[in-house]
Amino acid sequence: MEAPSPVPPVFALRNLTKVFPSGKVAVNDLSLDVPPGSMLGLLGPNGAGKTTTLSMATGVLRPTNGTAYVMGRDVWQDPAAAKGQMGVLPDGVRLFDRLTGAELLRYTGLLHGMAEADVVSRSGELLDALGLADAGSTLVVDYSAGMRKKIGLACALIHAPRLLLLDEPLEAVDPVSGDTIRQILRAFVAGGGTVVMSSHVMELVESLCDRVAIVAEGRLLAHGSLDEVRAGESLQQRFLTLVGRHDLGEETLAWLRSS
Repeated sequence: MEAPSPVPPVFALRNLTKVFPSGKVAVNDLSLDVPPGSMLGLLGPNGAGKTTTLSMATGVLRPTNGTAYVMGRDVWQDPAAAKGQMGVLPDGVRLFDRLTGAELLRYTGLLHGMAEADVVSRSGELLDALGLADAGSTLVVDYSAGMRKKIGLACALIHAPRLLLLDEPLEAVDPVSGDTIRQILRAFVAGGGTVVMSSHVMELVESLCDRVAIVAEGRLLAHGSLDEVRAGESLQQRFLTLVGRHDLGEETLAWLRSS
């Protein structure tokens, strides 16, 4: 009896590299597979290359070498097919903020080729689920930072992608909305969707993700299931072990201590 064929990854990076004109290597030969129906937390210190990696993987920033695949489609060779399968919430998302929340969702849905009736129906559901129903007629420029994050997530979800790429999805979001977003992401994965999210919050990744990748200085240091990466430690301790702890000496900032 033949062994079953391995399930192809929904999201794959192959030798992804980015060298900026200054000579700085932001991402260094990074390869990674994310299987369907999983939620991967992408962790790393500031400047590790997380945002650069996601920018290259979504077609925003051209890689120096390597590529990314979504559902087997090369993001750079077949961008329309690859991007049609993904929903993206970038860091510091720039929105068409002279539109209302409802107008922005309609614009996004129509760009994805959705039927008008589906756009209207899904927009209403998303605005209601994310606590933005009362702000649907408000210009996005007047939204708070947390509201912008939520309307950005709604835009990433409206076309029912199979892959979500989220950069700090809960940053600036209040606890109630944060719990709602967690529920949405869990339901998305339970329905067969796949999520890749970057975060600096270890507790969030540990409670939400079943897979973890840790990067530092543009290199992949660890990747696998949550338990494999933790290796018997808390995720926080494992992260510090891999990345390196910065211990302050006794005399550092001594002037801050009370006499």
